[in-house]
Amino acid sequence: MIKSYKVKLEPNNKQWTLLNSFAGTARWAYNWALGRQQENYKSGGQFLSDGDLRKELTLLKKTEEYKWLYEISNNVTKQAVKDACDAYISFFKKKSEFPRFKSKKKSKPAFYHDNVKLKVTEAHAQLEKIGKVRLAEESRIPIGKYSNPRITFDGIIWNISVGVETETEIQELSGSIGIDLGIKDLAITNDGTTFKNINKSNKVKKLEKKKKRLQKRLSNKYIKNKKGESYVKTKNIIKLEKGLRKISRKIANIRTDYIHKTTTTLVKTKPARIVIENLNVSGMLKNKKLSKAIQEQTFREFRRQIEYKTKWNGIELVVADRFYPSSKTCSECGYVNKNLKLSHRVYKCPCCGFEIDRDVNAAINLANYKSA
Repeated sequence: MIKSYKVKLEPNNKQWTLLNSFAGTARWAYNWALGRQQENYKSGGQFLSDGDLRKELTLLKKTEEYKWLYEISNNVTKQAVKDACDAYISFFKKKSEFPRFKSKKKSKPAFYHDNVKLKVTEAHAQLEKIGKVRLAEESRIPIGKYSNPRITFDGIIWNISVGVETETEIQELSGSIGIDLGIKDLAITNDGTTFKNINKSNKVKKLEKKKKRLQKRLSNKYIKNKKGESYVKTKNIIKLEKGLRKISRKIANIRTDYIHKTTTTLVKTKPARIVIENLNVSGMLKNKKLSKAIQEQTFREFRRQIEYKTKWNGIELVVADRFYPSSKTCSECGYVNKNLKLSHRVYKCPCCGFEIDRDVNAAINLANYKSA
């Protein structure tokens, strides 16, 4: 089994410049490959494989104009070309949209590192042509067989993410847990355990308030510096944008950390299976009154984490049918109350008179859910 690890890098000034150069070259190689594919298509040629494009790039490097490519690791450009070709293949297979050129301003700076040449110690990561870069967390990445190492920049810090091959632990598992996700609370289990909504905490509320104030200041700065149809990005605007990115990142990290703690707590109870709902998040976001609250709960991230953590621990994950009426079904007698509304927080069964918290009732039904 492959486990993924993501750790913050702490490069010095010289290494920071090199990381930017590597990311810029990866973007250039990706765009060059896309450009070549488009030129070839317009001239009536067939799809160019990444192998053919890499050969072209090797010849291009020998010219005086592109000698600077020798300063960058060969694997960075090779993988960027392969990524561009994979994007085209995904489009042809109707798995994704037509690939677009990467923008220097909008695209996320990132590049690939050869897994064989990556050397990781307790406190450093040895990167090809960059040197030893300090890791923010010591002994976080285990020594082993690495796969698909990527270095990324989120606008504030550089990170390294890498997959490491590990063995699956055999554990004694028993019981079934049903998880009902919601807006009032993040998750409720069938035994009544409630994981609160982190977005309602004072810490997140204060940060959101600070974020709104910064956004307003930034908007006013842009309006004041408007010249004709374009905007002038002053040093104050750049400073405010950096502050805004820091706050946004902090809020996102708090939410992700809370979901990590929640999913880990659920998995550590060692159930034989976990049952979750198959939520139509895209459809839910169309509700204008609840869309912001739904977005902040990051249900997709919750599902992503629960999927790989159950796999790591040998737990069966069951995704209930999207149209399974977990909230409307009485967990005591099985009667389906079709008249149940979202405002009804307590489930009162018209058939047997059973009363229970609406979310706990849904979680019990999910725990007892039998897949077809």
